[in-house]
Amino acid sequence: MDQPATSGADGATLEGRVRRDDVVVVLPTFNEAENLQAITNAIMAQGVRVLVVDDNSPDGTGQLADVIARSNDHLAVLHRRSKEGLGPAYAAGFGHALETGAEIVCEMDADFSHDPLDLLRLVEAVDAGADLVIGSRYVPGGGVENWAWHRRLLSRGGNIYAGLMLGAGVRDLTSGFRAFRAEALLRLDPASCRAAGYGFQIEMAWRARLAGFDITEIPIVFRDRQLGASKMDKTIALEAISLVTRWGLSRVGGRLPWQSEGA
Repeated sequence: MDQPATSGADGATLEGRVRRDDVVVVLPTFNEAENLQAITNAIMAQGVRVLVVDDNSPDGTGQLADVIARSNDHLAVLHRRSKEGLGPAYAAGFGHALETGAEIVCEMDADFSHDPLDLLRLVEAVDAGADLVIGSRYVPGGGVENWAWHRRLLSRGGNIYAGLMLGAGVRDLTSGFRAFRAEALLRLDPASCRAAGYGFQIEMAWRARLAGFDITEIPIVFRDRQLGASKMDKTIALEAISLVTRWGLSRVGGRLPWQSEGA
């Protein structure tokens, strides 16, 4: 099946963009071999660097990433021994990106749910002064496509619940399309996050709010994947709900989430 025409298929090449070697897009992968070549090409066409963080995918995603990297110095690969969850994968990738001198670190999904053409909008918002920029489905102009009503309800309801419990003042706490200023990312210390699944996105956004960072949400349209299988399951959702509830209760006691859990 062909990828959506909006997802980086504008004919742009790396040579046709201003290279931004100070920007690294961290791309966690697990069994994304069907998408990898197209998504990395589309990201690199925006002139930014890519770091593929592969959790030892049995479908050969990591090996394919190595092949792509050998012919393109704008792509690097970080291999992890096993599947430990989205949070640890991002934390490892963020650390690697910062070590290589990134001034802006982005995150996005590897399945074209996030449009690579929106990347530079996130980067420009950091350039304009934001510490954290979130590609949001729930601000004016944002939205989702090809979702069933119950998935829309779950996502919207989860964000409302997390927002009320944490008082984070962010409309799309679970969005995985983001850009961080390097200094802010260092202070957020992602390696110490408790969430392994999508709750990691909530935890990072809340930490940014508690730290007093400038958080900007820009509208994006989230499109459901066309190739490969979703990694979302009940265990991930339950982890997020459980952590948000505990963090919300700890907030009443005036403690930070990582302090309330014995860190």
